[in-house]
Amino acid sequence: MVNDHNGRIPRDFWLDDWEREAIVAFFHEHPSEGYRRLTYMMLDAGVVAVSPSSVLRVLRTAGLMRRWSPPPSQKGTGFKQPSEPHKHWHVDISYLNIQGTFYYLCSVLDGCSRFILHWEIRESMKEDEVEVVLLRAQEAYPEAKPRLISDNGPQFVANDFKAFIRESGMTHVRTSPYYPQSNGKLERFHGSLKRECIRPQTPLSLEDAQRVVGKYVEHYNTRRLHSAIDYVTPQDRLEGRHVQILAERDQKLEAARERRRTTYQKQSFQPSQKMAEKANG
Repeated sequence: MVNDHNGRIPRDFWLDDWEREAIVAFFHEHPSEGYRRLTYMMLDAGVVAVSPSSVLRVLRTAGLMRRWSPPPSQKGTGFKQPSEPHKHWHVDISYLNIQGTFYYLCSVLDGCSRFILHWEIRESMKEDEVEVVLLRAQEAYPEAKPRLISDNGPQFVANDFKAFIRESGMTHVRTSPYYPQSNGKLERFHGSLKRECIRPQTPLSLEDAQRVVGKYVEHYNTRRLHSAIDYVTPQDRLEGRHVQILAERDQKLEAARERRRTTYQKQSFQPSQKMAEKANG
């Protein structure tokens, strides 16, 4: 028949009211699923038998569809920073040019305090030698069971190294390839060591390099204020003294402000007092 009134003619494939209600109810039971997955979940469960486009149309009419947005990328944000010492240990290998000969420097750094737990300079740095460096760090802190963070160097991807990590009770995380910022704490230390220690002092031998690096690490750990941990030393942060140090700094600043405030009030009061004395005199 001719549609003289230009109205919508019901079709045999239109959904019934109970089907629309079942789709909406099923969506509320599984709000995190997409409409395509919901379609086949309902089909398998015997709820309704409809096409994905019909499900999309019903949910859109009900105002339940939202624009899909992918989760934000975590690249560049780094690891979630540890709140306590010995949660994250960073290990890395760097080169030292000593009188034209390249040696290997392997360091272990605590991610929370930036304390250098152990370091060694060797003529070679194979997988078993890296294990020795980590074992000596563990001997100094036997209770620590940290997450070890490293790059993808051949020493850290070896099967023997994986077995060593399991036996030592640690867990291991490797950073993204070709992205040294992921291990930036230790990369920064190695850069500072070369810039502030190796290049200015130019050690003449391996023994000389071990001596000057040892002095620098001791200064770095115990006396050098670190900008990333509120300008306290790594040792103070490792041993928990940073809370008292920061509180004392706040007290000193407040005392200085109060002293300056009192001095300013006295200076502003003196001229008016002199004027009053002249007027009475």
